[in-house]
Parts: sequence; C-alpha cells; structure tokens
Amino acid sequence: MPSIFYEIFNKHIDLNAKGLRKIKGALDQLFKELAEKSDIDNLKVTRNRLEILLHEKWKKADKKGKKDLRALYVILDEINDFIEEKEKVKKDSIELVDVVKKVENKYKVCKNVKEEKRGKYIQTCVKQETIDYEKELIQLQVELLKLQKHIKEKGEKLLIIFEWRDAAWKWGTIKRFREYLNPRWARVVALEKPTDLEKSQWYFQRYVNHLPSGWEMAFFDRSWYNRAWVEPVMGFVNKNDYNKFLTDVPLFEKMLIDSGTKIIKFYFSVSKSEQAKRFDSRRTNPLKQFKLSPIDQFSQELWWKYSLAEYKNFSTTHSKHAPWTLVKSDDKKKARVNAIKYVLNQFDYEDKIDKKALKLDPEIVYDGEEKVRRLSEEIDIKKDLFE
Repeated sequence: MPSIFYEIFNKHIDLNAKGLRKIKGALDQLFKELAEKSDIDNLKVTRNRLEILLHEKWKKADKKGKKDLRALYVILDEINDFIEEKEKVKKDSIELVDVVKKVENKYKVCKNVKEEKRGKYIQTCVKQETIDYEKELIQLQVELLKLQKHIKEKGEKLLIIFEWRDAAWKWGTIKRFREYLNPRWARVVALEKPTDLEKSQWYFQRYVNHLPSGWEMAFFDRSWYNRAWVEPVMGFVNKNDYNKFLTDVPLFEKMLIDSGTKIIKFYFSVSKSEQAKRFDSRRTNPLKQFKLSPIDQFSQELWWKYSLAEYKNFSTTHSKHAPWTLVKSDDKKKARVNAIKYVLNQFDYEDKIDKKALKLDPEIVYDGEEKVRRLSEEIDIKKDLFE
C-alpha cells in the first residue's frame, strides 16, 4: 500500500483539496494493481479503512468538501462492485456437498430391511423419524453457519441465555448449536459458584467480563438468572437482594441492548414425570451420574416452589425488549430444532433458507407471557417464596 495511505489512515496529514486529488490518483492506481492480481483480501482492507475515513470526514465537511469527497466515494463503489462480482463468481464455481443427502445415505430405514437381515444393521437400521430429525438438524446447523458469518461481517453481538428446569436437556441443545460453528466466535460461558471476592461485588459484575464482543456469539449456560430460581428456592439469597434483582435485571438488560447486544433468553421446561424418569436414569447409568448434582434431589420435592419462582420471574423480567422464550423439552429432539429455528428467525442474513423450513411448533415454543398465564392456573401465585 502506498505510503500516502498510511499517512492519511493514521491521521498524520489532513485531507484538504490537494490531498484529496493526490489520494484519488494513488487510490486509482492501487485499485488497478490489486484488481489485476485479484487480491480481494487487500482490497477489502483498503475498502474498510477508506469507508471509516470517508464517514468521519463527511460528517465534518462543508458543501465544497463533500463535493471533493464524492470522487473517492465513486472509487469506493467501484471497489465494492469488483469485490462483490469476484466473490459471486467464486461462490458459483464451488460445488457444495449435500449434507442432508449424506444423512440419508448414512442409514437404512428399518422398514426397508428384510426381517432376517435387520440384526446386521443394528447401527444403521433406524426409524424414519430419526433420519428426518438428523436431516432437519444438519440443515439448521448450516443456517447457523450462515448466521455466524453474518454476525461476524456486521460486527454484531449475540447473547443467548440458556436457563432450565433440572434435567431439561439444555446442554445437548447448546452442543447442537455450537457443533459446527467456529469456536473462536462462539463461546460457551458456564461459571462456577461465585468466589468470596465475587460475592462482595455488584451482582452482575462477574457476568459482564463474559459478554460477547463485536462479531461474537456467546452461549450462557446459566446466567444472572440463578438468582431468579435456584437461589431463592434453596435459600442462597435473602428476600431484599432477591427483590432488588427482579427490579434491576430489566434495567441491566436494557443497557446491554442499547449498547448493541442482541439478547435471546431461553427457558427449557420439562414435566414433573419426565424429570423424575431422567433423574432415575442418571442414578443408574454410570455415564450420566456426573449430571446428577446435590441440588437435583430437591427438584421433585420442591417442584411447586420452583414453579412459583418461575411465575415471579417471568411476570417481572419478560419484556418487549428482552422477552423470554419457553421451550418444552420432554421431547429433546423437537426442543433442539425449535430452539435453533427461533434464533434463526430473529435475523435476516444472506442466502437464508425458506421461511417454511423455520416454522415453529407452537406446542413446543411459546413466550413468557403465556407461561405466566399457565402458571397462574396451576399454582397459588399469592404464596411467599421465602416462607
């Protein structure tokens, strides 16, 4: 890159009329050279820095100054057109693997295998619904990659909060979200219980350091909402701090949203009977015993109290700017695909799949307002959570 660009981009010289003529000539020459080499990466760098520079100058320029700057905007448009055309040609020349077809080829449908041979296909003979699930899941995971590309290119910040009833299969859902994403731009945040130092700090402080930066997706495996259900139900917080949390959290989230962070709040629910079945499985399966926490043993016994905590939280912290999305998780596969669809529906990005493929199941996904209505019919909402 010619030295004049370093001087200008680093603000060592001013862009006066003479300087504008000089940079236009140098920019014309640089564009010609990079275009001949098809050096798209350096063209993008030049374009991005020029866009920032022109944006800053345009805001301060008078009528004559803006007239002089238009000559550079013409070149900028030419660079953008060139990049767009080259990337389109490159994209059109690539023959993509049909990942959905690969799922079909991976299995044999049980009904298509003769009875006497079925035992030979124990690993590959599966129900049609399983194949359909894997095909749909892989298709949605391709869409998540498109979304990640969009977020990275636009410099956006996405925070997805995962909260749940115990044994609601949320970790399997997080795993499917991140399975093919670039981990550099898709972090999972799962904090241990607060240290003595963290307990002395502002309640939200330990979460702030883990919020997504520009270009990032952050998956919070639990969040500040520990204070909404586990802490009051298990007696880990006093009533005053709990009430203060319910007052503060909508304001805190509004600040994050106003600073450019997109927040999606999931709560994965499970029926009491299904939760009991999953706890039994965890107790007897050595591969699952690590999932059984000391607190889990109280989940069934204190079911109504957790339900009351849910009611108080959703009725207070479900808002238009930061709504809660409830995901019924008795069927883990339906829960996973519907959660991914919900996230994809919140964004417009290039080459997005047909909206019919992203239709949500209303029996699986509903909002916090509806959850409040349902809970008000199931429990005594006038009870004191701290009794």
